[in-house]
Amino acid sequence: MSSRVLIAGLAGGIAEILWVLGYGGFAPASAAEIAREVTASVLPGAAAWTAAPALGVGIHLALSIAVAYAFLATLGRLLPGRHNVGRYMALAVAALAGVWAVNFLLVLPLLNPRFVTLMPYAATLFSKALFGAAMGAVLARAAPRRLVSE
Repeated sequence: MSSRVLIAGLAGGIAEILWVLGYGGFAPASAAEIAREVTASVLPGAAAWTAAPALGVGIHLALSIAVAYAFLATLGRLLPGRHNVGRYMALAVAALAGVWAVNFLLVLPLLNPRFVTLMPYAATLFSKALFGAAMGAVLARAAPRRLVSE
């Protein structure tokens, strides 16, 4: 895995964390509670642990890197060639909207119904759009020059 994918995934994941932290300041659900529910989604027995919020952040960032890797691999297969910053960002935001739809409409209601009630769908969709924009911007900026047309 390249450092480009690692940084892009972390940028997207951190953008989403910052959104949740800011949103949590005005909403009933705290960022710690949301991170705890990330843990509960992956390791249900660990949700009661004191370290569950920190573990949730770690899980979120690991998944963020996996999303960046999958996005770049898919992009390379489906749309090989030259991409500019706008195209990277638009494709990344669209891809993350798809990830949101699968997660919040199909997977999480079965896996952890409580998680989908912590924030309104619009707020969670916006967080995924921020993820996509941050990830796309990093990937476009760090792309080999042969792939990017300005």
